[in-house]
Amino acid sequence: MSAKFEPVPNQIDFIAQEHSILEFWSDSSAFEKLRQLRSDAPRWSFIDGPITANNPMGVHHGWGRTYKDLFQRFKAMQGYQTRYQNGFDCQGLWVEVEVERELGFNTKRDIEKFGLADFVVKCKQRVLNYSAVQTEQSIRLGYWMDWNDPQFLRKLGEQLAQDPLQKITVKGPKGSVTDTVESIVGRLGLPELGGSYFTFSDENNYTIWTVLKSCFDRGWLYKGRDVMPWCSRCGTGLSQHEIVTEGYQEITHPSITLSFPLKDRPGENLLIWTTTPWTLTSNVAAAVGPELTYLQVRQGEDTYYLSKGTVGMLNGEYEVIRELDGQEMEGWAYEGPFDELPAQIESGAPDAHRVILWSEVGDDEGTGIVHIAPGCGADDFSLSKEFGLPVIAPLDESGVFVEGFGWLTGRKERGITQSIFDDLKQKMKVYKIEDYVHRYPVCWRCSEELVFRLVDEWYISMGEQLDKPY
Repeated sequence: MSAKFEPVPNQIDFIAQEHSILEFWSDSSAFEKLRQLRSDAPRWSFIDGPITANNPMGVHHGWGRTYKDLFQRFKAMQGYQTRYQNGFDCQGLWVEVEVERELGFNTKRDIEKFGLADFVVKCKQRVLNYSAVQTEQSIRLGYWMDWNDPQFLRKLGEQLAQDPLQKITVKGPKGSVTDTVESIVGRLGLPELGGSYFTFSDENNYTIWTVLKSCFDRGWLYKGRDVMPWCSRCGTGLSQHEIVTEGYQEITHPSITLSFPLKDRPGENLLIWTTTPWTLTSNVAAAVGPELTYLQVRQGEDTYYLSKGTVGMLNGEYEVIRELDGQEMEGWAYEGPFDELPAQIESGAPDAHRVILWSEVGDDEGTGIVHIAPGCGADDFSLSKEFGLPVIAPLDESGVFVEGFGWLTGRKERGITQSIFDDLKQKMKVYKIEDYVHRYPVCWRCSEELVFRLVDEWYISMGEQLDKPY
């Protein structure tokens, strides 16, 4: 009797082929049978690194999940019992930002007006909805996991919005479970409910608090002050790692070159350049490179100091009066651009303005003289501690000028550049203004341009305490 084979088409329909394989796996219960075959086998621990359940999966998610699935199948073929539990990342600003966009919110104050509890429900709803979407996408991808029923997840989201405290009964691997909707959501991924684990689970949150309590008991938890990258739209700080890996874009900003008149030296000025004019309101010092060569040049009735390597930024012709080393400029006192502001006066900055030496100053750009505002820059803040400089912190968490900044108080940093320029022009301090293209940090979640601001934050010490025995 001759063997019979299915006809082989001349053209392959890959999508139809994929559906055929998925259907075969489903009809034959291939995944369930594999788990049964390996139920008594040695365990190989696999913990899925979760993706954020915030939008449909991207190609990069599918790529990563394909590798995970391949490796688990390989270990199963080697005879191991593996853990088939998917994870969903549910916390953080990714989810919040998308919900804020849905609701038309512009600041964190809008969340408070809306109600924190109601906003949290909206965030959980989004997670449940997109975890259902990603589950469907992953099943279509052929990813073998102990998946939740997507419709169950969607229904939970709907019930959560109706009444988080209503009692419901759901079916788990070992029988029915009855609890409030909120508690069921908080128990997703636990053995009694099965399916994917969710990082907004009660178990995960309690574990985080337990770790923090442990750090506190060991004396590792402390409140400190530091200048950090800050997103005024999200109302949160970002780590240096976040902005280094994903946070820089090519942006054009108006830069300003201006004069800082030297005290007791009539007609002599430090020439300062910056791409963040708002920080001039909080200036306390000017830094020069101790090993750099500086020039005193005359243009008209005024003379300016700048590094020899930056004379190309001068307007028009100039006369070199003398050369000097940066070390010779140490301690020179000058008048700041905004000494009349109450915040400047209260800090004592006008009397503290002086030239300091900083080895990091170069002359690749600008004038070789760096204006220092410790409340607006991480390096500046470090220098304030080294040299005992006043610290002026101008912005609140929304990027708005706080009390003590006169006509700037209550105004957002993002929209005051031209007003700063106009004010400095009236004071006859502007040398030139021109656009400057540079790499500038932005929030990788919402694309808002970041500022650097002084904040009080909680930290976990990574110092010598970690060497102590538990």
